[in-house]
Amino acid sequence: MFDKLQAVEDRYEKLNELLSDPDVVSDTNKLREYSKEQSDIQETVEVYREYKKAKEEFKDAKEMLDENLDPEMYEMVKEEFNSLKDKIEQLEQKLKILLIPKDPNDDKNVIMEIRGAAGGDEANIFAGDLFRMYSRYAESQGWKVDIMEASPSSNGGYKEIIFMINGHGAYSKFKYENGAHRVQRVPQTESQGRIHTSTATVAVLPEVEEVEIEINEKDIRVDTFASSGAGGQSVNTTMSAVRMTHLPTGIVVSMQDERSQIKNREKALKILRARVADLYNREKQDELDAQRKSAVGTGDRSERIRTYNYPQNRVTDHRIGLTIQKLDQIIEGKLDEIIDALMMEEQASKLAHLNE
Repeated sequence: MFDKLQAVEDRYEKLNELLSDPDVVSDTNKLREYSKEQSDIQETVEVYREYKKAKEEFKDAKEMLDENLDPEMYEMVKEEFNSLKDKIEQLEQKLKILLIPKDPNDDKNVIMEIRGAAGGDEANIFAGDLFRMYSRYAESQGWKVDIMEASPSSNGGYKEIIFMINGHGAYSKFKYENGAHRVQRVPQTESQGRIHTSTATVAVLPEVEEVEIEINEKDIRVDTFASSGAGGQSVNTTMSAVRMTHLPTGIVVSMQDERSQIKNREKALKILRARVADLYNREKQDELDAQRKSAVGTGDRSERIRTYNYPQNRVTDHRIGLTIQKLDQIIEGKLDEIIDALMMEEQASKLAHLNE
């Protein structure tokens, strides 16, 4: 582990030199690449340096304890010795976590797609509840929510809603939401007071920049049509709505949220790029079973990941066996307890895999 840490520190020093090199400063791509690499390893280097300093102080304290000290001084040094011992253990654990390979998508904005699934109107209402929950959590983090496409349901909620959350590190938190969410409650439309079970699916995609995935223009078929509102009535006589089909994969994205065809094209391409990248990444991930087992946030979208039980005010995350009796708070966007537990579980799994 310490050989790895020394190599990281050496690389950090090399990057300092490179970022002062006039050839690098004048090359925008290299400057961005080296700056990001340095930023990614900065915390590891800082903690490693703190660890080395603590080790030196611990060594000095140990040597002092072997000397003939008066009782008062001995107790002071012994207290410092024990404090440094605890600090070194904590820093070692932190360094192990920092050495876990980072998900390259963690810092990115995120595109989320929520759809009502089994349960008819109640599933759509639940999809709306999930959108509100995620929006409130995003706002609490200081992130911006931008609705890209929405198909409202006649009785409330959404048949489908696609939105982007703009904020540094958004994907690192929301990636665990990928999958099927189940709700158990008495629907507003239920006159007998019976509890129904409904589901909504959540897809979570990191935003993909154009430079990260190359989509050839000739591989995209673009169709334009007049946008329509609820019930099919035309709300725009101009051909502003856009349907994009990625021919190699068959992925289709329709966008009619904006009155401008140019804006609809931009949004559709952003979603298409994310979906194509996600498909390719999932195909690669299927080949790496060991990695898939070590990550709690990459399950199949049909997999039931969480249940929201309203009568018992209970939320259960089935992947890690976590049950919290705070549904009323969680549905209002207070997701930290669940997300933190999922992050810790993933770290522990990856750490165990690292030590094998």
